Amino acid sequence: MATPSKRNKKNKTTKQYGIEELKTLGNELLSSTSKINNLPILLTVVSPSSPPHHILESLLSLHAFFLTELPQLPSSTATASASDHGDGDQSKFIYLTWLRSKFDEFLKSLIDVLVSDKSDETLKEVVLDTLMEFVKVANGGTFHSSLYNRILRSIIHSTGPAEFLIDLLTSKYFKYIDVRYFTFISLEKLARNLEGKDVSDDKTASADGTDESQFCSNIESVIHNMYYTISHVPPPEKSDDTSDFEMWSVSGDCLQIYIS
Repeated sequence: MATPSKRNKKNKTTKQYGIEELKTLGNELLSSTSKINNLPILLTVVSPSSPPHHILESLLSLHAFFLTELPQLPSSTATASASDHGDGDQSKFIYLTWLRSKFDEFLKSLIDVLVSDKSDETLKEVVLDTLMEFVKVANGGTFHSSLYNRILRSIIHSTGPAEFLIDLLTSKYFKYIDVRYFTFISLEKLARNLEGKDVSDDKTASADGTDESQFCSNIESVIHNMYYTISHVPPPEKSDDTSDFEMWSVSGDCLQIYIS
């Protein structure tokens, strides 16, 4: 649990900067590595509790910053020992690993904002577009299926109405065949998890006396969101010419599987 001093510091961070100040912090971050300490400040602003315009200003700077850094970032699970690198390389690896952790934090914050009831529709659309661009480029040119699965899972399990976000996916991204393919893959995983959760949670609810009506309501909401998504994904199209299909990412690994 955060200490009062830490909580006060965090609240101060999100409230003391206006739009112009956030823009300055972002410009400094993009123009000089000596201003890297601006990064955690801007990240703190990307939160459902922040004003939408503040989130948007920070998001734009962070988006531009991480796009330039992505090619050199290690994976989230990468490790290194002193014997693997010289002192200089080790210092660089530590720095890049720290940057990677901040990028992962950025993605989590974006997803939180995306499904928050406090976010307006304009902000949700910008956030979804940002996340989908990272789906496209953040995995070395290959469709970032694990990130897309996180996005879709969060939308399906969101407590508020999910139709707006699903409609955005439909109008802007379901025309891409790789997005359709990984949508079905993600929905299959969600359905399997839901089946197991239904049994185990039902037993838990009966055993500890928790509100079974609330549990059923949550399950019904998830099922509704899944059905709404499935019903909006265009069916596979038969064609001998794969150039007829639009891809969101450059990798076509899923293409033959989906259309066969």
